[in-house]
Amino acid sequence: MTPSPAIAVSGLRVVRGGNEVLHNLSFDVEASTVVGLLGPSGCGKTTLIRSLVGVQIVESGEVRVLGAAAGSASLRPRVGYVTQAPSVYPDLSVTENLVYFSKVLDVPRERVDEVIETVDLGGHAGHVTANLSGGQRARVSLATALLGEPELLVLDEPTVGLDPVLREELWRTFHGLADAGATLLVSSHVMEEARRCDQLLLMRDGSLIATESPDELRARTGKEDLEEAFLALIESQSRGDAAR
Repeated sequence: MTPSPAIAVSGLRVVRGGNEVLHNLSFDVEASTVVGLLGPSGCGKTTLIRSLVGVQIVESGEVRVLGAAAGSASLRPRVGYVTQAPSVYPDLSVTENLVYFSKVLDVPRERVDEVIETVDLGGHAGHVTANLSGGQRARVSLATALLGEPELLVLDEPTVGLDPVLREELWRTFHGLADAGATLLVSSHVMEEARRCDQLLLMRDGSLIATESPDELRARTGKEDLEEAFLALIESQSRGDAAR
């Protein structure tokens, strides 16, 4: 029997300020995978993410997460959401931040030490968050999302502004979490990140233009470089639109 998808979206439309910003999106995300949500800035990635975590009003369509309607109360301990801006207290240390959030989530104190090690911040546990680098602060935010051991992690541009070494470290963490059974949806506007994903959701102008693996995308376009493959898809789509 085919396992149920971690995310199932059907006919999703979102209208904001009188303009339709998501156009009839339909896709599934398999459990225990790292899925890249990629596309240029302003294409609708964050609006889609907000729809998945249940904080976006949708015009029509269905969004189901871990078998329940997006935003359901039952999903709160099962879904971790990391916004693009670090959502931690800058005047507290790494440990103090995590102890505070562990009490909010009602998880054991020992879980704090576990997630600090998971995001490789053991050497910075006592440091004030404001004094950390951007990449380290991003990892503190990720650690807060991991406290409740979520089945699904939704990460909005978690690697933006990070140097290549820090990006590599974060992606190793993401795949380690997936190997342990979590599902991760990771958004980025950098196509180079696509090679690190098991599956891709490629967006442009509020529409999905591809839902496939990096290797499938390369095979379909005949391009080894994934940025070139993305551009080839756009060009093919534009030719199709012009022919209609």
